[in-house]
Amino acid sequence: MPFIDYYKILEVDKNATEAEIKKAYRKLARKYHPDLNPNDKEAERKFKEINEANEVLGNPNNRKKYDQYGENWQHSEEFEKYQQQQKQQQTHQAGSYGDFQSGNQDFSDFFESVFGNQFSSRQQGRQAAFKGQDFNAELQLNLHDVYKTHKRTLTVNGKNIRLTIPAGVEDGQVIKISGHGGDGYKGGPKGDLYITFQITNNTTFKRDKENLLHTIDLDLYTAVLGGEITIPTFDGKAKIKVTPGTQNGTQIKLKGKGFPKYKKEGAFGDLIITYHIIIPKNLTQKQIELFTALSKT
Repeated sequence: MPFIDYYKILEVDKNATEAEIKKAYRKLARKYHPDLNPNDKEAERKFKEINEANEVLGNPNNRKKYDQYGENWQHSEEFEKYQQQQKQQQTHQAGSYGDFQSGNQDFSDFFESVFGNQFSSRQQGRQAAFKGQDFNAELQLNLHDVYKTHKRTLTVNGKNIRLTIPAGVEDGQVIKISGHGGDGYKGGPKGDLYITFQITNNTTFKRDKENLLHTIDLDLYTAVLGGEITIPTFDGKAKIKVTPGTQNGTQIKLKGKGFPKYKKEGAFGDLIITYHIIIPKNLTQKQIELFTALSKT
């Protein structure tokens, strides 16, 4: 297997910071995205390479292994485990293999040369099988998208994956899709796909887990005298009564009018309303006289 230089693919230096790698990935992903380059096979190939590079270099743990083991980083644990077993057994071969440094060496050749005949004889000729590489992807949605459970197609490494996104998913939440990662080695199982949700709130509501927070402007007269007002909710409008003498900053709770609870069908949080009382400006002479008279009572 030829060595793949993921740093070169992302056009960053080997000493690049996490922020620089993330910035470079997003720039190139936009440039070569299939939606912007329809029927362009070269752009599609580049897009796959960019995503593969980000799956490795965008994860600090994976990047550390890649820097040490090259494209065979996903099998580093098996190699290190084998080394440890050799030391514990105190065979005459312990430590004779040195440190595996080359990222250019084919892993199948490495397995044959390092584990050698004694490994195959102990395993009765069986070849080691390992799980494939895990993939990581980001899915950007807005708050309205996750208010209801829905299906969506996600393209990962050129493959379309149909997902059911549960209502109530949170920003930064990660879910695992089993078996949608890289192919296994020597017949091993496929890796998994980990999806990180990036949710943009483009509404006037503030989300606090399953609760929604909203500030309502209330005129002075309704605050003093009370009355009925119509307020927005996330999926419509509601009428509520204002208690006479309502103070600025007063909060009321509308049960069940918040956000869906994750994986709890039909369960919702609350909508918490905070009143912001508006003091009238540009009063008429008559209004000034009335307020003056009121202040003297």
